[in-house]
Amino acid sequence: MSIERAREYLKQFGIEDRMQELPVSSATVALAAEALGCAPQRIAKTLSFMVEDAAILIVAAGDVKIDNSKYKKRFGAKAKMLSPEQVTELIGHAIGGVCPFGVREGVKIYLDESLKRFETVFPACGSGNSAIEMTIPELEKYSGCECWVDVCKLMEG
Repeated sequence: MSIERAREYLKQFGIEDRMQELPVSSATVALAAEALGCAPQRIAKTLSFMVEDAAILIVAAGDVKIDNSKYKKRFGAKAKMLSPEQVTELIGHAIGGVCPFGVREGVKIYLDESLKRFETVFPACGSGNSAIEMTIPELEKYSGCECWVDVCKLMEG
């Protein structure tokens, strides 16, 4: 199970006990914010893309979306999201629980600048009803990210 992959990964840092398994779905930003009692923008959503022949993850604030021109400038290609089947196969987590913890080998993880507005954020932990609260420095350390990127913009409305 995907949540077990995340738990095993976080165990190496001694923080697996901070994972929360929720009694309700947290599979979308809105559901996660409601379940955790926080603002939607503090949900650290993990988006899955294909760059050349490799899957990548971009972790971003819950109130942003990919800015295609920024993405193309940074990655040299149009943003092409993975299908749900590709996400499970290439990332190792299913849609709704995708997170930067315990992903398949070779998947590069990037953190979007949109997260830096917050003291703590809530990424998922491999299932559609899990999360962990982390400071931004913790997310940077425990995600094993390549680097910070600026590829998002605020959603209208």
